[in-house]
Amino acid sequence: MKSPYTEQDPAKREADKRIHFTLRINIFFFATFALFCVLIVKLSYLQFVKGPELQVAKTNGMNTDTAIPPIRGNILSRDGVPIATSNSTESLYFRVEGGTKNQDPIIETAKKLEKILGELGDKNLPKMTTEDIMKAMDLDFDINKQKLKPKTPYKEPRRIKANLNKEEVAYLLSHRDELHGVEVVEESIRVYDQRRIAAQLVGYLKKYDDTANLNFYKSRAEDGYLLRETVGFDGLEMMYQDELRGKPGKKSYPVNAAGKIVGNGTLEKPEKGKNLRLTIDTNVQLAAQQAIMDQLKWLHNPPSGYARFAAPYARSGYAVAMEVDTGKVVAMASMPDYDTNSWTGGMDTKIYQQVKYFVNNGTIRNSPPNFPDDQQKRHPSSILYLGSTIKPLSILIGLKEGLITPGSYYNDNAPFVYGKDNSTVRNSDNHYPGMISPTRAIEVSSNTYMSAKIGIPFYNKYQRKSGEAWEKQLAEFGLGVTTGSGLPWEYDGMSEIDAAAKTSSYQSAMVFASWGQNGKYTTLQLTQFAATLGSRGKRVKPQFVEEVLDSEGKVVKGYEPEILNQVDLPKVYWDTVINGMKSGAEGIDKLPYTVARKTGTSTQQVSGGTVDNAVFISFAPAQNPKLAVAVVVPEGGYGRYGASPIAAKIYEAYDQYVGGLSTPKK
Repeated sequence: MKSPYTEQDPAKREADKRIHFTLRINIFFFATFALFCVLIVKLSYLQFVKGPELQVAKTNGMNTDTAIPPIRGNILSRDGVPIATSNSTESLYFRVEGGTKNQDPIIETAKKLEKILGELGDKNLPKMTTEDIMKAMDLDFDINKQKLKPKTPYKEPRRIKANLNKEEVAYLLSHRDELHGVEVVEESIRVYDQRRIAAQLVGYLKKYDDTANLNFYKSRAEDGYLLRETVGFDGLEMMYQDELRGKPGKKSYPVNAAGKIVGNGTLEKPEKGKNLRLTIDTNVQLAAQQAIMDQLKWLHNPPSGYARFAAPYARSGYAVAMEVDTGKVVAMASMPDYDTNSWTGGMDTKIYQQVKYFVNNGTIRNSPPNFPDDQQKRHPSSILYLGSTIKPLSILIGLKEGLITPGSYYNDNAPFVYGKDNSTVRNSDNHYPGMISPTRAIEVSSNTYMSAKIGIPFYNKYQRKSGEAWEKQLAEFGLGVTTGSGLPWEYDGMSEIDAAAKTSSYQSAMVFASWGQNGKYTTLQLTQFAATLGSRGKRVKPQFVEEVLDSEGKVVKGYEPEILNQVDLPKVYWDTVINGMKSGAEGIDKLPYTVARKTGTSTQQVSGGTVDNAVFISFAPAQNPKLAVAVVVPEGGYGRYGASPIAAKIYEAYDQYVGGLSTPKK
């Protein structure tokens, strides 16, 4: 069958096609017009009917957050005295809001703040100028041209002033709309006890932004620290940073698309960190601090009859008292000390120049001489030779190495001469007691016995390896290795045997080492050494924290004694040494219990000549020791007069306030 189109006229077919095409075009345009009308109606509905509602929803979905630093936990003494606390305060902050293009409002705000703070602030404090405020805002302001360089909005607001008073807070909050970018934020500031209880041990805080070069904080970079947050920078504040820190809070403000704050903020309060209860006893600590300062005064002007023991250049002293069985440090004094509250808000340069010589904890690290910069090289630091305090250990090493026996006598009746060049060793004050045993050699502090019976035989046994072998023996008692305390920047001591051998000989170096002149160690190391002697071989880790507590006072973590290593020797060896620890010691003999002790006078070369340092180690009671005390006084002269009186007062305070020496333990 043929298609009708095959019989149709070609012109007719072309006309029909045009009609159908036109119809389709018209239908397409009509449908497009209808859709466009629907879209216009919909947009009009959204804009005029739903617009306000959507704008609110949009605004509510956008916020700018201000992080609030965490509230730091408190540090308490063993007897519950607050040493470092975090007090709540209101601070004034400023942020560059998004959309800020005109400089004038910011400059005007700074000028208003100058007037407000000047009128309502503490009249005894320096007034903040507009320039001071702009600097605190972290903005580049030219006071002469009254111009402000453009500043990219920063995420964290800048603190303008801390510790606002009630009048300042009330005014700023009620006039917030007039002060663009200004916020009043509740935060905490660190306050330390005015009595400076163990100032260098406790440490201090600095802004996190100032810790960039410390590996301690580089390893904590992902912990969400705020640049303006204060963190531990030394001592226990740094050592227990993770426990003390707490959790940051947050204040959120609704903002519009331009970043402008358009409503009231909401607050997520910061959480307080954990508290520390230390092993430090307030009364024993304060007694130690006072004893050092009193003894320095005595050394400068001793009473009649003691003039030969004057030490006019003794300007600092260090003492540590540690419980023998537990390792708990009840006192750690590095004197003079200073007010660590000076670090709050940043230490003034003038104040730092006054205290820079004793900012460091001299009981564990190098503390420079307490003298002006141009005199530093003429005086020793806090790290000194042991002097005669090493002699109990020298005898133990001799017994252990088989160089002597408990009955090895030596006729100490003249200086000891040794070596090809006939070098001479003399006793202090040229005192030669005659025939002496190892026990008696310790008691009379015989340099000649140590040289002839320990130093020379030890060298003969180990030759050029003498330094290495000697250091290994000392390390078992905590000398030449860190004590394990965990305190930041603790010095591990230094043997100078190998260095001395290069300028003399290993034989000579060992002779000097046997009576304490070729090794420098810290006061804490001396205390651990004394405690190891007292416990007859148990080297215990020094501890400073009794308990970690939560904000409600519940114990989160306690601490148990930790034995680092044990030296096993026959009882007769220990008896030989401990029975000889009866050096003459001012103040010690008056105590109502026996104190095993050894005084020392370490001689040291400085650019100003030769100086004598007072050194002292001890533990008590001698046969059942509870407490070990070590004292170091640079340029303090004889240990008997320069150091032992300090230790005596520490023992008295411990027995009075803690007990366990002559009175029952409290």
